[in-house]
Amino acid sequence: MATRAIEIEALAYRYEAMEMRFDLAVEAGAFVVLFGPSGAGKSTLLNLIAGFEAPSSGSLRLLGRDALGLPPAARPVTTLFQDHNLFPHLTAAKNVALGLHPGRLSPSEAARVQEALAHVGLDGLETRRPAELSGGERQRVALARSLVRDRPILLLDEPFAALGPAQRREMVGLVDRLRQERGLTVLMVSHQLDALPGIDAQAAFIEDGRIAATGPATELLTRPPLPEIADYLGYVGPVGG
Repeated sequence: MATRAIEIEALAYRYEAMEMRFDLAVEAGAFVVLFGPSGAGKSTLLNLIAGFEAPSSGSLRLLGRDALGLPPAARPVTTLFQDHNLFPHLTAAKNVALGLHPGRLSPSEAARVQEALAHVGLDGLETRRPAELSGGERQRVALARSLVRDRPILLLDEPFAALGPAQRREMVGLVDRLRQERGLTVLMVSHQLDALPGIDAQAAFIEDGRIAATGPATELLTRPPLPEIADYLGYVGPVGG
């Protein structure tokens, strides 16, 4: 595997009056949190990586390969959104199976679905429908559906924002464990940073369509290097110390 899972250089995208331009390098196996004000470009950056948006210029390499000419389905990426997008009439297992294809599963594919459910702690809940599951369990089903696709880069666009603090910490911890077990590279957009303590994460602060600062999450969040980060966090203390 390439040392860097994601390499972004001068990736430009215009949204209304904002001209965004991103530069970012992410090592393979890293957990990176993207944070910053609403409308700064965090979700747009994920969409550019996934191929849901097309940049006007710049370069994007995924696992050492130029990805700009690849359609979303051909990129080594899975995206998990805040809305889990589960089908209410399907069981948990069948919702997970959609990560593979909508048809009948082979025995090996069915085993992959079962393994993904077990990985997220849903053993025994395979036949339950979304209405019979808690909010955290529904997000676990969506996460299992992402895992069964077996893509090495996982993009999370505030998937746990609707959960309470305890469930959010539990889910972020689960993602981190799966990252380590499966060798995933994770990029997660989040406004709620309370779930990060104890996670070996990097962070990138995005403002006005630019990545203004990167570094270990503990340092950026506890010793903000820029006044803009301090203002965003409501930090009181010396900046950049």
